[in-house]
Amino acid sequence: MNQTRLGYLYGFGAYLLWGFFPIYLKLLRPAGPVEILAHRIVWSVVFVALVLAAMRNIGFLRALARRPRALAAIAAAAVLIAVNWGTYIYGVNSDRVVETALGYFINPLVVVLIGVFVLRERLRPAQWAALGMGGLAVAVLTVDYGRLPWLALTLAFSFAGYGLVKKRLGLPAAEGLFVESAVLALPALAYLGWLGRQGEATFGHGSGHTLLLVLAGAATAIPLLLFAGAANRLPLTGLGMLQYLAPILQLGCGVLVFHEPMPPARLAGFALVWVALVVFTVDAVRHTRRTRAEARAAAPVPAGAR
Repeated sequence: MNQTRLGYLYGFGAYLLWGFFPIYLKLLRPAGPVEILAHRIVWSVVFVALVLAAMRNIGFLRALARRPRALAAIAAAAVLIAVNWGTYIYGVNSDRVVETALGYFINPLVVVLIGVFVLRERLRPAQWAALGMGGLAVAVLTVDYGRLPWLALTLAFSFAGYGLVKKRLGLPAAEGLFVESAVLALPALAYLGWLGRQGEATFGHGSGHTLLLVLAGAATAIPLLLFAGAANRLPLTGLGMLQYLAPILQLGCGVLVFHEPMPPARLAGFALVWVALVVFTVDAVRHTRRTRAEARAAAPVPAGAR
């Protein structure tokens, strides 16, 4: 199997797991969202530590300890991903899977918005059109919900901010997840200890439930490792196309599996988001092809080919 096909295989695996993740989270009831988040953090540290030990790659911590700015950035990334994970868990377990899917649909548009206001990037006309349609979609959904879709917006902005910090850090997936989870592990353990003293912890109440909480670490890390394998083998356009698979599956879970309502106004809001994403994706593909063509045209011709 060539590397590109292997990359698509890794990518499909990652986004399929993320797409069906709401079903797994529902199985963790009666644990509350914060307890699930704490277990997800703690068991992620354990799982990724085992992976790194198997790879004999624990030594990277020594080099990282000598980079205080990198450690501060990792702490910021850890807070952002904790907000993202906690919001997502709350959304799923409060029967708002459709709204969580919306958050990941609009995430690419939020990334572009951050590029404008944080990185001072200039947008092409089609990107402005996509952002305008995305803003209109949020307005339509605000009317439908009777409030801002704050859960979707929190997911989109926290994950976009996390992606920005991670891009600047440049840490591999396993190493990055280990350090981010380790930063959050002490507060997570403290919360779990407090919950146990209050007699409200669900961990240990049934072997099946306990095993599912322990496996939350693997369920978190495995898609990220698959995604890293895909990112290293695929062009950005290919990876960008795959990213819509997860929210499509999450939306399907919300509507078809958990029977959440999808009234006409909400469907219209989602339709505007999908049109915006089509415009955004087509523009990105055309821009990439044009850039490659210009690069080939500008490349010097080898002497022997003249």
